[in-house]
Amino acid sequence: MNVVLVVLLLTSLISTGVAQTTTGPGPIRVRGNAFVTADGKPIVFRGLNASDPDRLEKSGHWDKAYFEEMKRWGATLVRLPVHPTAWRSRGKDQYLQLLDKGVGWAQELGLYVVIDWHSIGNLKNELYQSPMYETTHKESFEFWRTMSEHYKDNTTVAFFELFNEPTVMGGKLGTCSWTEWKALMEEMITIIRANGAKAIPLVAGFNWAYDLKEVAQNPIKAEGIGYVSHPYPMKREKPWVDKWTADWGYVAKKYPVMLTEVGFCGPDDKGAHVPVISDESYGDAITSYCDTNGISYVVWVFDPQWAPMLFSDWNYTPTRQGRYFKKALQGYKGGK
Repeated sequence: MNVVLVVLLLTSLISTGVAQTTTGPGPIRVRGNAFVTADGKPIVFRGLNASDPDRLEKSGHWDKAYFEEMKRWGATLVRLPVHPTAWRSRGKDQYLQLLDKGVGWAQELGLYVVIDWHSIGNLKNELYQSPMYETTHKESFEFWRTMSEHYKDNTTVAFFELFNEPTVMGGKLGTCSWTEWKALMEEMITIIRANGAKAIPLVAGFNWAYDLKEVAQNPIKAEGIGYVSHPYPMKREKPWVDKWTADWGYVAKKYPVMLTEVGFCGPDDKGAHVPVISDESYGDAITSYCDTNGISYVVWVFDPQWAPMLFSDWNYTPTRQGRYFKKALQGYKGGK
């Protein structure tokens, strides 16, 4: 009878995702300015952004095949953007079931995961770029409390990206100082750590997660974190390299940096918009910069509709940027 009970308990745990931590990629930690594996070896990630799991599930593409294709493209990391509206409409328990499936597939394939609270705007004032990004302080804190409790022992979920793109849109959303933003981020990190999670918090800079200049004088008061930038091509004019270094690249000398969104499309491509319009010269510049400086990056977006898209149909036919980054990811020899 005891054996039967044990078997039933294990079956229940596996079905609910609680036992997902038995296999899969090992823990990632911060040491100096690098992400490192359990044995202390630096690892530089090359990854792909999924679209929102809620959207993928509704369209019938939230499945292992989707993760297998990202693996074939050369990804070592998958970023899962959770939109606040999708989180609320599906509900916590059902959305966690979605995430558990994705994390399980990633684990089976040896991929690491970033869970991203995908809002854009001024969290301090609770004013946002559009309704799909609407959230509150309480909901954001509760989200990270939930994630930290649920995935605290899961080494596949290596990163928690605390807020996608902070911006005040030239004052249209009010004001937010770095000191105020820093306090919000530190509060989230406190909650995550107090609930036992070992995932690495990732903190974005201002100007739609581009600008990290404030870190030089006033870094986040927490150990074991990384910083985020989204250096799309139109954030700065060519030549990019010196400007990137001044705006965010310098941070990588002291702390780990992950570019959780990069990408481009041509001016006449489907979905072309500011700030992503460019060509392969941007791809060459950003991949070379990251390779030279040991910076991880994640390409936006593994989807045939959200732009700049990496493939054009559900046969995974690469777009222009898809062809570029598929080759770049498959050819990358650094990191793990």
